[in-house]
Amino acid sequence: MPVIDMTQPFTALLCLACIVCAIFLGHEIKRAVIPAVALVLSIGLLITHTLQLFVFEDAYQIYSTVLSISLIYDFAFVLVTYLAYLWVDDIEAKERNKKSISNSLDWFWGKVI
Repeated sequence: MPVIDMTQPFTALLCLACIVCAIFLGHEIKRAVIPAVALVLSIGLLITHTLQLFVFEDAYQIYSTVLSISLIYDFAFVLVTYLAYLWVDDIEAKERNKKSISNSLDWFWGKVI
């Protein structure tokens, strides 16, 4: 059985709710480390599902479709948490008057906010 089965709607909604809560908390306390933790966990889940699908394929052969769909969800969660990390990092940099990690998305944040 896969570590976390993202094809189950409850599991996908629970993971999404945890990510949204991490983003909201990071925005409220103006610390980029909170979305960074969510990003690391999303990457860890992506690596786990990838290993299960491609490295241990004999043991998880019957779960190949479940793992493939889970990989799609994992990539989406990594994208969302990465963008959230950059956004909260920009907010933290402005709050503390320090240099942001990346200012390459300033045009995007100007249109969003």
